[in-house]
Amino acid sequence: MRDATPASLDWITRLCRIDTTSRETNKLLVELVSQEFRRLGVEPHLFDSPDGLKQGLVATIPAADGGTTGGILLSGHTDVVPVDGQDWASAPFEPEVRDGRFYGRGTADMKGYLGVIMHLLPRMVEAELAEPIHLAFSYDEEPGCLGAADMVAAVEQLGIEPRACFVGEPTSMRVIRAHKSSYALRAVFTGVNAHSSLKPAGVNAIEYAGILLAHWKKVTDGWQADGPFDEAYPVTWSTGGVNEFHGGTAWNIVPSRAEMVLEFRSVAAVDDQAVVADLEGLVAELDQRMKQANPAAGAQIELLSGVAGLDTAPDEEVVDLAEKLGGQRCDDKVTYGTEAGFFQAAGILTVVCGPGDIAQAHAADEFIELSQVTACERFMASLLAEMTR
Repeated sequence: MRDATPASLDWITRLCRIDTTSRETNKLLVELVSQEFRRLGVEPHLFDSPDGLKQGLVATIPAADGGTTGGILLSGHTDVVPVDGQDWASAPFEPEVRDGRFYGRGTADMKGYLGVIMHLLPRMVEAELAEPIHLAFSYDEEPGCLGAADMVAAVEQLGIEPRACFVGEPTSMRVIRAHKSSYALRAVFTGVNAHSSLKPAGVNAIEYAGILLAHWKKVTDGWQADGPFDEAYPVTWSTGGVNEFHGGTAWNIVPSRAEMVLEFRSVAAVDDQAVVADLEGLVAELDQRMKQANPAAGAQIELLSGVAGLDTAPDEEVVDLAEKLGGQRCDDKVTYGTEAGFFQAAGILTVVCGPGDIAQAHAADEFIELSQVTACERFMASLLAEMTR
């Protein structure tokens, strides 16, 4: 027996038809949902990305007494990953139902969740709420949660102080209370070219980059050997590596440039800022050594992205509430990152719970089971009933 068509499928379809790949603007989508908010008498707070190409949104549906502080925050991101080079059986931005599944880019990650919220928005506005419901939609989550800090800053500036937050990444409606952090850094080494037969006349950028690489491998191997460990993760230790490396031009030229991208994902017991500071300190030392060899040489490192980890205690109110509303309580911790850690860092109790399977996210022929959409609709309807007088 096939699943009945979820009531929110129209809104999910409308959102998925808008190409919000992270390299593109998301303003068409933000305008679409903003029009719906305004139609219902809710004025959204919009904020631009630093380059002005994208927007985030925070909106509050007040309690029946007009109160706008406290309550529950529902959060999700508007952007999706590219479809370049993927072999799709159907048009990625023309979603369609096949065999109980809804196919299209973003159906699972995470416009299915946003579509359910938008479908239920009229009921939220009409309800006699005992507490407000807040909505926060971000930009540039996929490149490394680049818009999360601006979104959380907007929440704080508005003074709405939600007591709990649900981030609707695809968890198959499991209540995920912890995930690793995720950091990426780029190190660039500028040497001096010379004929390789006259090596002392040059500065070998790759050799200095190799010092950083060897140090980083020692650090990450140490995590695997000595921990700290967290047995709830499928990979129980913090991981890291050099995932991009470029350098050199020919076998007989001392290379004048080397570039690498390092990343790490850590359990809660690791001090992320100390790890970043260690890398920055070593690169600063290498920079001085290179300049001593030749003032034209040097090294620098920059943080590309920093996604805070999430570690909500199992006895927190938000975990109990998510289970009461229909989320599946579990002890699972996940290795992928979300924006949830940014909310936790701001003092908002947060869990990740949303429809769809993370295994389908980012893949060709991305899909969400219709039963998952229906489960999310029930979750949101239960939340609305819980918050109604």
